[in-house]
Amino acid sequence: MAEPVVVSRIGRTRGDVGRFLDVAENLYRDDPNWVPPLRSDVAKVLSDENPFFRHAEMQLFVARRGASDVGRIAAIVDRAHNEFHAEKTAFFGFFESENDPATAGRLFDAAALWGRERKMRVLRGPANPSLNDEAGLLVDGFGSPPVFMMTYNPPFYPALVEGAGFRSVKDLLAYWFNVAPTPLERLEKLADRVRLREPDVIVRQIRKKTLAADLPKIREVYNSAWEKNWGFVPMTGEEMDFMAGRLKPLLDEDFIFLAERRRPDGSLEPIAFLLAMPDFNRAVAAAKGKLLPFGWLKFLLAQRKIRTLRVITLGIKREFRMRGIHSVMFASSLRAALKRGFTGVEVSWLLEENELIIRSVNIFGGRLYKTYRIYDREL
Repeated sequence: MAEPVVVSRIGRTRGDVGRFLDVAENLYRDDPNWVPPLRSDVAKVLSDENPFFRHAEMQLFVARRGASDVGRIAAIVDRAHNEFHAEKTAFFGFFESENDPATAGRLFDAAALWGRERKMRVLRGPANPSLNDEAGLLVDGFGSPPVFMMTYNPPFYPALVEGAGFRSVKDLLAYWFNVAPTPLERLEKLADRVRLREPDVIVRQIRKKTLAADLPKIREVYNSAWEKNWGFVPMTGEEMDFMAGRLKPLLDEDFIFLAERRRPDGSLEPIAFLLAMPDFNRAVAAAKGKLLPFGWLKFLLAQRKIRTLRVITLGIKREFRMRGIHSVMFASSLRAALKRGFTGVEVSWLLEENELIIRSVNIFGGRLYKTYRIYDREL
């Protein structure tokens, strides 16, 4: 007879976080598609250094069977989300479990109880730890590793989640492009027309040395462009700085753009922003999630072999949409990708109802290849 599973609350001390991260490493040990995240980065996200915790609280849980940890989950209440959406929603994130409905059920029950203790009415997820970070459960498109900053899970996870009483609330879509010269010709023609039609719009690359000065402009676009999107919560200045600090060492200046409109008085208004990055998961996988003592060398050697990209963010203020401004940024990005020998790009994630961007993606040859899902459970 199998030993019972016991779910316990743990803290966010260095030792507790290490134990929490070890759960995934043990469960995925034999999975060739899993990419261990950089432990130092995840530890930073889970620490009080993360300004997310200025308006949120989190509780970590670990499921243990005998002498082994066999599952984990985080329960989260984000006051900023609940205030912005007038909800009483708790989130779950960082969920991992052995293929056992009882283990998964106990983890979800623990997170649900924690949420009810705080008078929440819905448990939603996965969000690690928010929808501004990694989010969604992979439900379609198994059989390949995740790209940079996207989630991953085995095919049996949807059954565990749905078996615990969750229902689908929103799908997040990932599209794949093969990098080829043909779309560039069309994009260049469209971009040239946009430049003639919009002489007051200036599109420029963001440089690492100017990133600090550009961050308030990026945040303005981000918070304006996504304001009406499902699940969106405005990022604070501290949160934007924190995210930039995590990503700055990896930013590639060929794939990050800001569009600004010159006002009649000569000042510049930020109106659009594009961020794409090489798929550093190939390098992260080579380092096996650890940069020390020799992980940095493995990371740098593997980085040279990266041939795929991920378009992470494209934001355009509502009043400047349908004017083709994104084509100028896309054309510059694709030109650089071809020059540097990139072969593929993932655009992710897109809300299932984002018909404008999905239509553009389809026109230029993108294909839906992975679907991630957000679930709700009434409390």
